[in-house]
Amino acid sequence: MATNRLSEPSRTRQIAVPTATVAILLVVWELVVRMGFVPNFLLPSPTQVVSALVTDVQLLASHAGTTILEAVLGLAIGVAVGFVAAVLMDRFETIYLAFDPLITISQTIPTVAIAPLLVLWFGYGLAPKVILIVLTTFFPVAVSLVSGFRSVDPDMIDLMRTMGASDLQIFTQVKLPAALDQFFSGLRISATYAIVGAVISEWLGGFNGLGVYMTRVRKSFAYDRMFAVIILISLLSLLLMKLVDLLERVCMPWKHVEGK
Repeated sequence: MATNRLSEPSRTRQIAVPTATVAILLVVWELVVRMGFVPNFLLPSPTQVVSALVTDVQLLASHAGTTILEAVLGLAIGVAVGFVAAVLMDRFETIYLAFDPLITISQTIPTVAIAPLLVLWFGYGLAPKVILIVLTTFFPVAVSLVSGFRSVDPDMIDLMRTMGASDLQIFTQVKLPAALDQFFSGLRISATYAIVGAVISEWLGGFNGLGVYMTRVRKSFAYDRMFAVIILISLLSLLLMKLVDLLERVCMPWKHVEGK
């Protein structure tokens, strides 16, 4: 009997459709600029952006190295802080009630408002940038982990207790595996925040980094270089997300078994 359920798109189609869409958009963008519908000094064409990317590749690579260092360091600390906060909030109800609203409120403060204060307090070095990234990355990890811990079936925990399992065994064998899926969802979000947070912090003070580069080329009205660094920032964010996907495959191989 026929069903209305749509079949899964093939792997080739999953790649071909978005690739063709991006290619069409780039062609339209190129034609719009070349035909003069938009002034070239306001919107550079894709070929100009690629040319700027190639011309400044060494300078961009140098600045990108600084941004990646800040992002990775801040993300690592942010994940550690988020993990510890989630464990404590799950273990102690008082800590959960005390810190849950504070963590939520912390995310309502714009990062562009915090960054100047961090620069004022900690200078123009690495510290204020890492702190800002930690503040923006720990939240998705903490929230996703707390949600994962609390989604565990209480009957499973009761069964473990009747078998004489300790709190640590219940955490490592029941709660943590159950929360892994949500943890990686939060980590994927934090990975994108890490690069963006690093760039924002560099805008407001620093000597190296893609944010510093963007500030310099913006002041010289070199919009082709502005678009080039935007593309590079997007690529770095996608690369970091891909690394998270690879880590997820290592930690959760059962999720990616064929046919599951």
